[in-house]
Amino acid sequence: MIAARRTLARRLRHTLGQWPALLFLTLVWVLLWGDLSWANLVGGATLALVVLLLFPLPSVSARGRFRPWPFVVLVWRFALDLVVASFQVAFLALRPGYRPSGAVVQVQLRNPDDLFLTATAVLSTLVPGTLVIETRRRTGAVYLHVLDLERSGGTEAVRADILRLEERVLRAFAPDDVLARCGLGPDGAAGATTAAQGGADQGGDR
Repeated sequence: MIAARRTLARRLRHTLGQWPALLFLTLVWVLLWGDLSWANLVGGATLALVVLLLFPLPSVSARGRFRPWPFVVLVWRFALDLVVASFQVAFLALRPGYRPSGAVVQVQLRNPDDLFLTATAVLSTLVPGTLVIETRRRTGAVYLHVLDLERSGGTEAVRADILRLEERVLRAFAPDDVLARCGLGPDGAAGATTAAQGGADQGGDR
């Protein structure tokens, strides 16, 4: 009995040490419900804690710095993209005879760190019309399926959108040295951007 309590206490300490994952899962829960309320915050945090207790994550060395205003910008732009993309997908679904030009696009992110790569991939997947199907941790490359490449502006426009999303994630959570390494100045102006590489392979509809 004592050994079980000690094991539970160690697992709880380990889970609380994974506060970025707790925060992120809670945020995803609130975004999925689309309602920022105390009930959703408490429910999301509780569910995230239970998930991490039952399925503990390996320790991930991640440094971060929370910036309130860039975080507000990140949430606002994500909500806006969510609404716009939902109407676009609904329009495509109701348009008779139109066949979307689906494609898989490779995007080379600026930073391959697990936390920021995962946040960028999950947020882009939550927006209707795009779905991350593969990520490369060592290189920071992500592969996402686009429902309609033509209406999304083409391959380069898709890459630019994902890189802007990654920039908002980094500005909200990344430490100053990571921003400098990625060419993102603290004044809000992007510096030299890593060139996006890869191609688009025409695929089927999602």
